[in-house]
Amino acid sequence: MTKVIAISGASGAGKTSVVKALSGYFACPSLYFDDHVDSNTYPMNMKAWFEKGADVSEINTPTMAVSLRDLIAQQHSYIFVEEPFGRGRQSIASMITHVVLLDLPLELCLCRMIRRNIGRNSSDSLNSVQSYLTHYEEYLRDIYIETVNQVRSNSDLIVTDIQPALATADAIASWLKK
Repeated sequence: MTKVIAISGASGAGKTSVVKALSGYFACPSLYFDDHVDSNTYPMNMKAWFEKGADVSEINTPTMAVSLRDLIAQQHSYIFVEEPFGRGRQSIASMITHVVLLDLPLELCLCRMIRRNIGRNSSDSLNSVQSYLTHYEEYLRDIYIETVNQVRSNSDLIVTDIQPALATADAIASWLKK
């Protein structure tokens, strides 16, 4: 039976890097949340969405659910999924075997997001950082806190160590082998 492992956490927690490392380690497929995001994924007004209760099932990635079903049908040992919301989204919750939460300090995640935006080397990277920081201060920080709390309550493994992605992947691989 295929085990679907969701790697969850706030933006900048290292989900993508850890999923890539685990997928390589176990020689198995992976799915990435951001590859399935489109203009209809997020509620139009995220601040209002948060104030209404932050129901993560309102975050839609229908192509991700289809892709995950297709990969499960191929009967791999593992599938690693970058899924920020753990089992919180009804569209994929029943397909997830384990949730691993990368529960890192938000200031570290914020630092990584700033570096990521600056590292894009686009003429608009400064504006992108300024926009992100404005949204972070207005509502994103609260959304990250709330969604990580939601995932934490239903996680099988919580990683709080600040370490390189490969070390985190090694720790998760050891946990999976038990």
